[in-house]
Amino acid sequence: MIRDSIKVGHHILKNRMVKAPIHSETCVDGRVTAETEKHYEDRTRGGRFGLVVVEHSYVRKDGMASPTQLSSSRDSDIDGLKRICEIIHRNGSKAILQINHAGCGASRDFTGMEPVSSSDISVTCGWPGSKPNPEKPRPLTRNEIQALEESYIKAAERGMKAGYDGINLHSAHAYMLNQFFSPLINKRTDEYNGYTLEGRTRIHLELIRGIRQVIGDKALFALRLGGCDYATGGSTIEDAVWACKRFEEAGVDLLDISGGTCCFVRKGHTYPGYFGDISEAVKKEVNIPVLLTGGVKKVEDAERLLQEEKADMIGVGRIITSDVSWGMELAD
Repeated sequence: MIRDSIKVGHHILKNRMVKAPIHSETCVDGRVTAETEKHYEDRTRGGRFGLVVVEHSYVRKDGMASPTQLSSSRDSDIDGLKRICEIIHRNGSKAILQINHAGCGASRDFTGMEPVSSSDISVTCGWPGSKPNPEKPRPLTRNEIQALEESYIKAAERGMKAGYDGINLHSAHAYMLNQFFSPLINKRTDEYNGYTLEGRTRIHLELIRGIRQVIGDKALFALRLGGCDYATGGSTIEDAVWACKRFEEAGVDLLDISGGTCCFVRKGHTYPGYFGDISEAVKKEVNIPVLLTGGVKKVEDAERLLQEEKADMIGVGRIITSDVSWGMELAD
């Protein structure tokens, strides 16, 4: 099954193996370096992946997750983004760009700006076990939310100008959009409130509509959702199912399932596909492909998860980062 092609939106992917968006830690001032290009050349050689999701890029300077993160925040970034995309296409895979804002995970130490979020709660973002930002974020106003949405939309447009096949909207791992989705973080009481699913997903639905307008109907639009916090009072699998059904209705082509405030790990669970309880539940309720990432170390793991109908596609991240030759049996 892993070698079977699959249709995602208007695109046919040659297989169901996906290179997940892992931070390469190679950029300088958000710009692509020769090291960044080598990172993607080495890990996409042979066209092993039907789809490559390029690492999260910050849509605005105050949303940088780290000093070495990729940027999609400026028109001058397009050339570097294009070079990554051309490498992936030349090696035989489709490519989509992940866009993100770190929210409370962005530190004034390297942004020079105060952190902002849905509320004034600071949590660990991105990398599990790291310390939360010691500076509490300032809650965004309604007008600032609209301005933030425009930054995401412009970043998506830059990705398309750089030649990508589509966009991946990051709402997982306790980053900004996940800070709206998780009731552990979102304590707002306005229309973006944290006590209703409508409020928690309002920004997502507005972004889906706005991004789809600029990338067009034929671009591949994926959304990475931190579907469950696995914590008392946090987001649940049922929340993820509800949200994903509405994301599909709004125009998303691919649902990329991962963890919420637990980031990309699940405490006490290390087996392949440890977010499979979320992806399986979502898959049963939607009509678009579902992607599962987490704990997969062998192609056989991916094959088994597909046969068990945990998802329609399987992603690998850390294993391909450490072993650049991983999955060469899937090469063209």
